[in-house]
Amino acid sequence: MVRQNRSQFKPDLIVAHRCWSHVGDGDLTPAKQTKLVKGKGKGTESRLDLLRHIHQTSLFVFGDSIFDPGNNNYINTTAGFQANFLPYGESFFKYPTGRASNGRLIPDFIAEYANLPFIPPYFEIGKKHLVDGVNFASGGSGCLAETSRGFVTDLKTQLKYFHNMTQLLKKKVGETESKQILSNAVYIFSTANNDLLAISAFPYSDTEYIQIIMENLTSVLKGTYEEGGRKFVILNLGPLALEKQLPGFKYIIFNAFKAIANPTKYGFKISETACCGTGPFRGILSCGGKRQVKEYELCNNVKDYLFFDSVHPTELAYQKYAELLWNGTPDVTACCGTGPFRGIHSCGGKKQVKEYELCKNVKDYLFFDSSHPSEKAFHK
Repeated sequence: MVRQNRSQFKPDLIVAHRCWSHVGDGDLTPAKQTKLVKGKGKGTESRLDLLRHIHQTSLFVFGDSIFDPGNNNYINTTAGFQANFLPYGESFFKYPTGRASNGRLIPDFIAEYANLPFIPPYFEIGKKHLVDGVNFASGGSGCLAETSRGFVTDLKTQLKYFHNMTQLLKKKVGETESKQILSNAVYIFSTANNDLLAISAFPYSDTEYIQIIMENLTSVLKGTYEEGGRKFVILNLGPLALEKQLPGFKYIIFNAFKAIANPTKYGFKISETACCGTGPFRGILSCGGKRQVKEYELCNNVKDYLFFDSVHPTELAYQKYAELLWNGTPDVTACCGTGPFRGIHSCGGKKQVKEYELCKNVKDYLFFDSSHPSEKAFHK
């Protein structure tokens, strides 16, 4: 495992923007996906405006099976790390693409909301345009090379592929345009879940192990930063353990699986049993009959289910997560600030960023600004 020397993270300016993700029960209607709401002040943009940087540029995707659109179809691995067989994909694509769900994943919906095409897997970029973005995610992977070694593309290798892609991009559009594309792009990560599942296999305390994971993730974020990346979205992790940040580095942390704490409020009738699999709660990962266990059952109405197989959500669940990430709700958005989820610490206009918005009814909000709870939250 790689231990990162933190001394290298000492830039001249600290501009980390953090958004806490809490349970939201807000309206998730599709109308919010396309309506662009302008801020009140000169130069002010709403969280939707700022997240839609990708409307003008690109989306680069890293991570595990939550985001893998089919990269594992092209590597030497086993069916345990693939989803390129039915019934995966059958609800939307009508055929298996390699996505570990019955249809689209979070990056697919984010691309749709931003008027981008589906972001292609890295191993298909020979057939696709690079300028809209590339997806490097690999099902079963983690931040650590040791996680599922030999069967997946770990995060450091995904970074290597990203470096390869940037060279191709420079050859295709030139140095100047390439820099512009990379600096304006949004970089979205879903990783470390599989590392945490393997924690008992390593001779470290829980604290030491998590520290190693975060240091490896930090190293990859720095690698994308050095290529021009500045805007990051990270799913399913706590706040990044970066004592020192990088100039211009902005990030949102979004815990997708905490965001829908009460599935019935979002229309999911069944949340404890998977749609596809076998055993109690269909909790054995046998969907499709191509893995170690061959027997499986398939539900009749996948739209009732939160989970498609024992590990991966349904397409409809991914859509709800994507809508929460795209729109925010009073419980995942601050009352005062600017940027996505008002996650930039600009409340009052006296800090580095001067633009800010103020909500109409602070009693509806869990957080007053990007770091501090509202009076109501403190009272509770």
